[in-house]
Amino acid sequence: MNKTAEEAREFASALLLHALPEDREFIIAASPTILAVTVDSFSGSSVSISAQNMHFEESGAFTGETSADQVIDTGATHVIIGHSERRHLFGEDNEMLNKKMLVAENSGLIPIYCVGETLDQRNSGETQDVVKEQIELGLAHISNDFLEKLIIAYEPVWAIGTGETATPEQAEEMHLFLRELLPEPTRILYGGSVKPENCVELALKPSIDGFLIGGASLDPEAFWSIAQAQFTI
Repeated sequence: MNKTAEEAREFASALLLHALPEDREFIIAASPTILAVTVDSFSGSSVSISAQNMHFEESGAFTGETSADQVIDTGATHVIIGHSERRHLFGEDNEMLNKKMLVAENSGLIPIYCVGETLDQRNSGETQDVVKEQIELGLAHISNDFLEKLIIAYEPVWAIGTGETATPEQAEEMHLFLRELLPEPTRILYGGSVKPENCVELALKPSIDGFLIGGASLDPEAFWSIAQAQFTI
């Protein structure tokens, strides 16, 4: 819930002063009120635009929600589904998120589906069980072709906005576990207080395909710094 329309334009102008690496994909996830403005601001660039959320119904009396068709109408091509804040602040469960995933598949939007455990779940040894359930229930009835196109983001809830970060070894361990559950081409991002100071060592882990960046993405210079991280191929 950041930036006005004018601030979104300023962000795009500042970021596009830099030559973003051509060997990777960039997606900006904007708030609904500035989604169309953000699409327009990055028009002609290699940057794709994502919604931060959407509803699972086509239309109707769902005040304050946004449908897949409305997201597509702005020109956005992606949508974040199941971000930890949606799960834990707004009570979205795996069954609801599965409805959203099915709508994304049917509408042609590419979802960035988020999974991850809380600190209590990690401390009690439930991490893999929690994440496996989020994958199995959240991606139920999704076609194999679509599983290969969508994006998974592993975000340990305890490392989001706290300044804490999973160690590269902890992140790699979970990414390897996710690869056992998903088709080989599925891209898996790490999200959890990623910033210029820690992105390099995370990028060197072979199972991490990219990042879901939170607070650091609000600053175009920090974003650009992270964008240059050299990933292990």
